[in-house]
Amino acid sequence: MAGEKLLAQNKKARHEYFIEDSYEAGIELVGTEVKSCRMAKVNLRDSYVQIRNAEAFVNNMHISPYEKGNIFNRDPLRVRKLLLHKKEITKLLGLTAQKGYTLIPLRMYLKRGKVKLEIGVCRGKHLYDKRQDLKEKAVKRDMERRI
Repeated sequence: MAGEKLLAQNKKARHEYFIEDSYEAGIELVGTEVKSCRMAKVNLRDSYVQIRNAEAFVNNMHISPYEKGNIFNRDPLRVRKLLLHKKEITKLLGLTAQKGYTLIPLRMYLKRGKVKLEIGVCRGKHLYDKRQDLKEKAVKRDMERRI
């Protein structure tokens, strides 16, 4: 996308889940975390979003401590609040109340100087769905080679 710098991406999520919908959310960070994010020292692999008390939080997102941050560094795995409108939070709460749906961070990026997180409403894939995706990917790769 124009004007966006990709900081981190959760590639595993596209393999493990069907992504039904996605939302853009701001994220509440402290100064040293923002500096680490700008240096792309973020891991979204095992992270997930949880809604508690009409607020959204991202869990297990690892932001490495800033090297020059000394006493201002925070815990790399701390729970961070997401900045969403109440309307969006209630909609997400309704979607995740359905069986099999969860909220997964898909990517983190900079947009107009602000750190944003794209979260997806996801439904888990079965093993046969994953195999089907791998077959389609292999067929597409073979077609590209032949052309």
